[in-house]
Amino acid sequence: MVVLDTHLLSGDGYEALLSAGFRRSGSDIYRPYCQACKACCSLRLAVNEFTPTRSQKRIQLKNQDLQIILSTQDQPEYYDLFARYIHERHADGSMYPPSRNQYDNFLLCSWLNPYFIELRHNHQLLAVAITDPLPESLSAMYTFYDAHHEHRSLGSLAIMTQIELARKMGKKWLYLGYQVDGCKKMNYKKNFHPYQLLIDHQWKNEHEAME
Repeated sequence: MVVLDTHLLSGDGYEALLSAGFRRSGSDIYRPYCQACKACCSLRLAVNEFTPTRSQKRIQLKNQDLQIILSTQDQPEYYDLFARYIHERHADGSMYPPSRNQYDNFLLCSWLNPYFIELRHNHQLLAVAITDPLPESLSAMYTFYDAHHEHRSLGSLAIMTQIELARKMGKKWLYLGYQVDGCKKMNYKKNFHPYQLLIDHQWKNEHEAME
């Protein structure tokens, strides 16, 4: 299901659609619709209630040597890192092989300027978390990183960085996209508590969702 009403292509409109289970891909807003399937559930975090686990605290500690930089402009080195990430981590997926056109059409947007959260070590770019700023929330669009630094758990660190940024900006939610329990590559999202899932058009906390 794709949104065609151009009046909704704004920060306010997109935030309302996010809360209804939609998601951005490039400049398009969509929601999966399979009549006999409800596997895809939107997941969001209440950023002011988040408390890191012991393992998440260890991730923060071992990455204290990284610099976090917030950029509002796309840079050529972002695509270079994205292409390497797709080659090294997703060569078996639909995004392979990567291309500049694919990057632009998937991550950039004509009606919203995303943030590019950089994680660097001694000026070397290790990860980029593309994040959509909205009136009351941030939306984690896509994160890619240098697979040679996988020991740093950069994906989890990026989420905690987005949570902290949302707190500092006075936001209420961090949207992490769709959760599909049968997909191992998505299960990391449930490591951040407390989360909510959109089930049957209602947001339910993690305990209600398990009932």
